[in-house]
Amino acid sequence: MGRWGFLTNHARVLLCITDDPGARLRDIAAVLGITERSAHTIVTDLIEDGYVVKLKDGRRNRYQIRADRTLPEPASRQPTIGELLATLARTSPIGERG
Repeated sequence: MGRWGFLTNHARVLLCITDDPGARLRDIAAVLGITERSAHTIVTDLIEDGYVVKLKDGRRNRYQIRADRTLPEPASRQPTIGELLATLARTSPIGERG
């Protein structure tokens, strides 16, 4: 495989959180092949920009994706994070799960 990918690490982290909202930073880093520090930086970016909410669950963190947020891309119709993740993960839109 080439040295580049279609998705940024930020998008890949969002997909990891979609699959497992209780994933530890260590787990995210291992799945993506990045350092734990990089995973922490990316999750912090996503939280600060309002795409992810961090919730305390005992001694661990759980993450909630704000699926209603639009993508930070210039476009005539900006899809929401939930629509993008649903497309990539081949699931129903995040906000419509039961």
